[in-house]
Amino acid sequence: MNGIFYIGATGLDAQQTAVDIVANNVTNMNTNAYKRATVSFSELLVPPTQGVASGGVDGGATLAGVNASMGLRNFAASELHPTGNPMDIAVRGDGFIPLARSAEGHATLWRGGTLHVGADGYLSAPDGTPLDAMISVPRDATTITIQKDGEVLAEVPGQTGALSIGQIELVTVGDPAQLVAAGNGTYTLDESTTTLSTGRPGEDNAGALAQGFGEASNVQLSDELVNLMVYQRAYAANARLVQIGDELMSIANGLKR
Repeated sequence: MNGIFYIGATGLDAQQTAVDIVANNVTNMNTNAYKRATVSFSELLVPPTQGVASGGVDGGATLAGVNASMGLRNFAASELHPTGNPMDIAVRGDGFIPLARSAEGHATLWRGGTLHVGADGYLSAPDGTPLDAMISVPRDATTITIQKDGEVLAEVPGQTGALSIGQIELVTVGDPAQLVAAGNGTYTLDESTTTLSTGRPGEDNAGALAQGFGEASNVQLSDELVNLMVYQRAYAANARLVQIGDELMSIANGLKR
């Protein structure tokens, strides 16, 4: 009898997790370069001696509910839109901009956003992490230009023509499913789990750089609202399951009297 309560409880928890993931997608639908998260459901199984529900499966284990977690992110490229800010940069394609490695030595990748010049003079992502190319910007630079092929130019007073101060490269990931969101639009990757290919923008299908552009989120509101309705109805169904379990328990208690 307790099994129906356990299965219902795990169902409620799983559907709540699914709703939270959808809500986070909707919240970030206007966040530049945000990549939609998906929901992954899995069955919970226990050994026969610990079974709490009916319905044996292969190996004698029994079904004991459901679990939900964040699944693969959808890394499909989105449309680019002009921002009017020359420090904004976007990737026109599937590549990522490599940042300085994480404290654990893992690769840190970025889809683009607003560049900053850090206190140390290096071009950096919004969270202060410098680009892996370690591009040092002259203190008296008046204009920074980023070419489609990743070459970075700076105009400095007293210099004829723009100075080339560095080269931004792009990387492609063999298995994007191995990317782990690290916040602020960045992702970390353990290179022992998949391959990274580094190349110049415009080569090796990595894409090109677009200065003064931002990448839109790939969240589609209509899709998220449909998913939200499905998860809410599943939540109601699990709540009804718990209610039925309570009614059956009341009947059983009545028979004892």
